[in-house]
Amino acid sequence: MTARTRADLATASRIVVKVGSSSISGESSWRIPVIVEALAAAHARGAEVVLVSSGAIASGIPFLRLDARPTDLATQQAAAAVGQNILVYRYQEALRPFDIVAGQVLLTTGDLENPTSRSNARRAMERLLGLRTLPIVNENDTVATQEIRFGDNDRLGALVAQLIEADALILLSDIEALYTKPPTDPGAEPIDIVAPDADLTGLEFGATVVNSVGTGGAATKVSAARLAAASGIGVLVTSADLVDKALGAEIGTWFEPATS
Repeated sequence: MTARTRADLATASRIVVKVGSSSISGESSWRIPVIVEALAAAHARGAEVVLVSSGAIASGIPFLRLDARPTDLATQQAAAAVGQNILVYRYQEALRPFDIVAGQVLLTTGDLENPTSRSNARRAMERLLGLRTLPIVNENDTVATQEIRFGDNDRLGALVAQLIEADALILLSDIEALYTKPPTDPGAEPIDIVAPDADLTGLEFGATVVNSVGTGGAATKVSAARLAAASGIGVLVTSADLVDKALGAEIGTWFEPATS
C-alpha cells in the first residue's frame, strides 16, 4: 500500500532507500553499518527493501592510490570497477549479522528505456525481493558515459521506485530536511510537506534555484522526489544520520504522492 503520510513508512511493504557517496565513502564509511541496521529492522518486520547506493568511484579511489577524483572517463570507469566491489563487500559485511544477503544490480539508462531490458530488470528485482535479499542498486559507472548517464542517483532512486512500484522512496542527504533557502542563510525555514501541485518556483535548494530539471545537491532531490511523487509514490528527504528514525517519525521533508 502506498505510503500516504510519513507515519505510513512504518508499515510500508516495499521501500526504496537512496544514499549518496558523501554519506558512506571515505571517512564516512562508518555509516554503512548504521544504515544497514535500520534497513535490516524494516526487513525483519517483513518489508521488501531496495538500497540505491552511490559511492563506487569514491570507494575505488584510495585503492588505486589516486590523490583525487579522476577527471578522465577511463580512470573514472576503472575506479568504479574497483570501488563497486569494495562497496558491496562493505554492505555484505554489515548485513552478515542479520543473515541478509546483498544482491548487486547495476543499471544504465538504456536498461530502463528499452522495454525488453526494463522488463528483465523488473523481473530480476522482483525475484531478488521474493528471495528476501537486499538488492543494492547503482549506476553501472564502468560502462556509462556522460551522454548516457542517469545524471545522479537521486533520479535513479526515483526510477527504481517506479520500476518496482514501491510504496515509498527515502532520499538520504546530509541535512535533516529541505529548506526554503540554503540552511546557512538567515530566514531559511525547513519545509515540512510538499503537496503534489505545490509551486516551488523561486525557492533555493543549496545554491541552485529549482527549475524543471534541477542540478546539484538538494535540487536533484527535489526533482527526483517530484518525479516519484507524481507517479503516486510518497517520498521522504532527510539526513542519513537520521536513518533509524526515517521509517515513520515526523522528520524531514515529505512529498505527498499524487492520487491520480
